[in-house]
Amino acid sequence: MQKGLFITFEGADGCGKTTQLNLLKDYLTAKGYAVILTREPGGKGLGEKIREILLNYDGKVADRCESFLFLADRAQNIETIVKPAIESGKIVLCDRHTDSSVAYQGYGRGLDIEQIKMLNNLATGGKQPDLTLVFDVDIETSMQRVGNEKDRMESSSKEFFNRVRNGYLEMAKQEPERLKIVDSTKSIDEVHKRVIEIILPYLK
Repeated sequence: MQKGLFITFEGADGCGKTTQLNLLKDYLTAKGYAVILTREPGGKGLGEKIREILLNYDGKVADRCESFLFLADRAQNIETIVKPAIESGKIVLCDRHTDSSVAYQGYGRGLDIEQIKMLNNLATGGKQPDLTLVFDVDIETSMQRVGNEKDRMESSSKEFFNRVRNGYLEMAKQEPERLKIVDSTKSIDEVHKRVIEIILPYLK
């Protein structure tokens, strides 16, 4: 590979995406690929400060303010972590990216989806993932996995998370070549095997 790959991991809270991201990192590293992990919000440096505000600020956060904080983190992540890694031939695995804003702030919070897509494009300079894995799980299972200790985002209502899940499914219908749905109700090993099946063509 002369250029690297940019693979993003999406889904509602508790879907198991972070576990699968780390399993894929181990798999790819064992195969000899150079792999970089990042996340949104919270890439190294400034992103970690923005993540602290987004997840733990205990006052009122306006919906648009929330959206812009995610976008600021995204712009920083793309410019300082993702682009340099891809240009040097590495595979970047990112825990959440642009589709999270569409699902959470658009479908979930009810903000204008086309505006969010436009702002995403501005924040990323037009850079899109090569592949997005959407880990789908029913909301009851998702909330059980999250448990009782929840951050600000995880404390949203069941109705909110249903809208988020449906948003992801709708986006996958709109962009089936990039967004791949993975049934996350199966065992960790079964989900991992499915992830490998999906990414193999991108490695050739």
